[in-house]
Amino acid sequence: MGILSLHSPLGDLTLFEEDDHIIALEWGWGDRQQPSALLIEAAQQVQDYFDGVRTLFDLPLNPHGSDFQKRAWSAISQIPYGTTQSYGDLAHKIGTKARAMGNACRTNPIPIIIPCHRVLSAQGNLTGYSGMGGLDSKAALIRLEGIAPQLPL
Repeated sequence: MGILSLHSPLGDLTLFEEDDHIIALEWGWGDRQQPSALLIEAAQQVQDYFDGVRTLFDLPLNPHGSDFQKRAWSAISQIPYGTTQSYGDLAHKIGTKARAMGNACRTNPIPIIIPCHRVLSAQGNLTGYSGMGGLDSKAALIRLEGIAPQLPL
């Protein structure tokens, strides 16, 4: 398994590669750096995203999860940069409930690249974010994409 860490405006991030696919992005600095060409490209794409010059990631992904989670993460990946969708709308697309979609967002192993930060409540409010910094990080990511976040009341 390859591991590569990078600094970001949200703190240190670590990318993980397995069998020539990105399998995870975690907050924090990895202990054993094992860079590969794919991880270097992924780190560059993440940096370009934070620099505002990348709106679409072009990386081979293979997040570990159930078939349902993979369908949910695929639907989340289809949300265009600078837009949001509700948990309910995404759930409807894959034939499930909003709460199940929320759980899939919570367990997303490749945040930012699989943009669960673009998923909001039915009222358009920010709700839950499992990345370090929670809602502050979610707000920062959608602000970066030109969306004014609505905080929950």
